Amino acid sequence: MAVHGSSDVLVDELFETTQRMRVFVEGRLRANGMSVARLRALRMLANSAEPLRMRDLSEMTGVAARTTTSLVDTLERDGLVERVRHPADRRAFLVRLTELGAERHREAEELDRVALAEATGLLGAAEREQLRALLARIREATG
Repeated sequence: MAVHGSSDVLVDELFETTQRMRVFVEGRLRANGMSVARLRALRMLANSAEPLRMRDLSEMTGVAARTTTSLVDTLERDGLVERVRHPADRRAFLVRLTELGAERHREAEELDRVALAEATGLLGAAEREQLRALLARIREATG
């Protein structure tokens, strides 16, 4: 049963479901030295054709610049990313994946995929499509 944090029980249940899924996936990732935040940053870097500015990585991951800096510091310490000089701005740095970072990214994506498949595995194909359609309607109304 959802804790009522809004005036609509449906909204509470959507929020609770999202939170539970995040905790579920986070647990799977943490068991392998990863986290949702680390995966999100590695994903953005892996999907970018070029190294990213810290500001761009911050915007893409939806977290504050200060948080992104701390995250990148940790990823760099762990050998998953490296800072490189910006080719046009000698004062600026870009962030890119290392080979180890690319490998850890692939592993974490698989853990994420398996955890999410397990979390949603009770839904049949028709139920998944129905839920997606309903969620799309809510997004349209709030878009």
